[in-house]
Amino acid sequence: MEWSVLLKNLQNKNVFVFNAIKSFKLEKKGENIIQVLFPSDSAKTEFDKISGEFFNHFKRKVHNHSIEIEYIRDFENLKIEVLTKRKIYEKFTEKNPLLKDLDDLMKFDLT
Repeated sequence: MEWSVLLKNLQNKNVFVFNAIKSFKLEKKGENIIQVLFPSDSAKTEFDKISGEFFNHFKRKVHNHSIEIEYIRDFENLKIEVLTKRKIYEKFTEKNPLLKDLDDLMKFDLT
């Protein structure tokens, strides 16, 4: 909940930091451990600028000052798929098989 509020505030106040950290994931791994999954070191650098303020606020909100933060690089989060016209077409045909019939009839140029 607090993470969503932070992202919403950053979207208005600091778009650069928002874009850097919007793909971060926070997971509770124990009573006192929060795992922060981040996609790249540059994104973590931007997060470090605001993390102290965020986690201090969070610890006060939940009345637990013994929370520890673990940072883990999440390589799966970093993968950005390049969508070609062919891949976009294939995704749409999964949703609507009639597009394949239309392609057979019209011979779309999907190169």
